[in-house]
Amino acid sequence: MNRIVGIKAPDFKMEAISGEGEEFIEVSLSQYKGKWLVLFFYPLDFTFVCPTEITALSRRKDDFAKLGAEILGVSVDSKYSHKAWIDLKEDEGGLGKITYPLASDITKEVSKNYGVLIDDDGIALRGLFIVNPEGTVMYSVVHDLNVGRSVDETLRVLQALQSGGLCPIDWHPGDEHL
Repeated sequence: MNRIVGIKAPDFKMEAISGEGEEFIEVSLSQYKGKWLVLFFYPLDFTFVCPTEITALSRRKDDFAKLGAEILGVSVDSKYSHKAWIDLKEDEGGLGKITYPLASDITKEVSKNYGVLIDDDGIALRGLFIVNPEGTVMYSVVHDLNVGRSVDETLRVLQALQSGGLCPIDWHPGDEHL
């Protein structure tokens, strides 16, 4: 796999559903120019680990917004599948309304370009990327399908990247830089 951290984020344009499930929209990398972007890939709608991550990020959207960051979720499902999942109540196996869009990488090109596509299965690994306002990938973490990511760690890394200093292990805002 090619290196992605430190280079320009692969461009994308995808159809998506708004987090409330009310309208289909188009999302592209260019619309996030000048903002930090937390771009994350998940395997499939209507699964078990995915909604725990999606709803946890949704609950913390204001924390990301305070740092000038937007969130975008992506899977290989269709925009219609995303809508059905958002429209279905959580106690019925649905996702419920969230605070950011879910994009459809139905062609699998974006997952492939970000190095998270499992070709044999046609789904994405749990990849998360932080893209800076200039469009450079500053952080990447990729998990196996059965392991969820940490919202707290994503926020901590975003804050460290924005601090402009050398941040030792477990650095948090207010801690000394090296």
